[in-house]
Amino acid sequence: MPRDTLTGTRIRERRTAIRMKQAELAQAAGISASYLNLIEHNRRRIGGKLLLAIARVLEVEPSTLVEGVETALLSALREAAAARPDLKAELERIDEFAGRFPGWAALLADSRKRIDALERTVETLTDRLTHDPHLAASLHDMLSTVTSIRSTAGILADTQEIEPEWQDRFHRNINEDARRLAESSTALVRYLDSADSEANLTSPQEEVEAFLEENAYHFGALEEGAVSVDELVDGAEGLTMAASRDFIRRYLRRYARDAGRIPLGQMLEFVQARGFDPAGLARAFDAPLGSALHRLATLPASAGLGPLGLVICDASGTLLLRKPLDEFPLPRFGASCALWPLFTALTRPAQPVYRMVEQSAREARRFETFSIAELTGGMRFGDVARIEAVMLFRPSFDAGAEVAGQTPVPVGVSCRICVRTDCSARREPSVLTEGI
Repeated sequence: MPRDTLTGTRIRERRTAIRMKQAELAQAAGISASYLNLIEHNRRRIGGKLLLAIARVLEVEPSTLVEGVETALLSALREAAAARPDLKAELERIDEFAGRFPGWAALLADSRKRIDALERTVETLTDRLTHDPHLAASLHDMLSTVTSIRSTAGILADTQEIEPEWQDRFHRNINEDARRLAESSTALVRYLDSADSEANLTSPQEEVEAFLEENAYHFGALEEGAVSVDELVDGAEGLTMAASRDFIRRYLRRYARDAGRIPLGQMLEFVQARGFDPAGLARAFDAPLGSALHRLATLPASAGLGPLGLVICDASGTLLLRKPLDEFPLPRFGASCALWPLFTALTRPAQPVYRMVEQSAREARRFETFSIAELTGGMRFGDVARIEAVMLFRPSFDAGAEVAGQTPVPVGVSCRICVRTDCSARREPSVLTEGI
């Protein structure tokens, strides 16, 4: 039954919730009990003054009776239920629950949202603490300084007779080490406090990712020929490091090359007619499949394909480009999950790889992945061939389906923050547990 015809059901549920008899509501609204009974069983439509009168008696907004609970709230409740399938929430009564207890429903949905945000924060901070080179160097320097102070203090405490000259030297060493430790600690705290500030990015990778996110991974002016790659990079105030500018120049040249192979206007026409079809897009424009995957991931949101993530790596497995999704995070530092189809594609150059994967989070979200490894250089005799792999991924529209008989492959972000304990590809222990 359409949602706009459930007004009577919502009236009955609200009346029951406040323990009001049908005759009492009918009398207060100025109608007969039999007519109200027809309304509550959705056999009579209701609107105008009568709707306002019933809403006033039930002490709710008229829109609550007509429209019901927001679709977003119901979606959030379904996600909360999917996160704990072992509790067997009654999904068939979710509309009834949200209608009768909108406050509790909103609280539950907000709690689920906060849990998701906190889990992502834990993963990000753990990844940073584990792999951030600046943080690792700072901690190593602090530990070395503490060791030096303890060693010098131990000599002064354990040696009864020390010549004044050596005693003064040890005191100076302790003073200098203590000052250096204080400075290192202050700098480290300042670095951690500013870790989330765009004005305090500390590596070329962070500057590059901030630049791409700021432009939503789409550069319309470059596609239209309104600006050149150099003009676009020179005008980017956030790219303060030479390494950041060099990387963006290389990436934008690739972007422009793929845009030339698959022009935006014609691609949008293809998407409107065929929808999401990476292989078909590559065939239609006689372009490499990797270019088609890259173009789809950088389409503007108005194209209507939904969230699309992208990751590109070289033959060593190093991530060259990252476009993460909220539910499919990518490691900022260090190695990623060895089970990603991206790396399978590296072992099968020029062979498309399709896999359904399942993330290691408690919600076990499923994603479709489309991968290909292709030559990007070394097309002349004597050259060294270079291979890059591209993986496009998107949320599965049917979380319970298995495509072409495939069982979803369990994957994670990286071993350090993966909760799976029985993974044969694990390289290092995880700092997380299933209950976190």
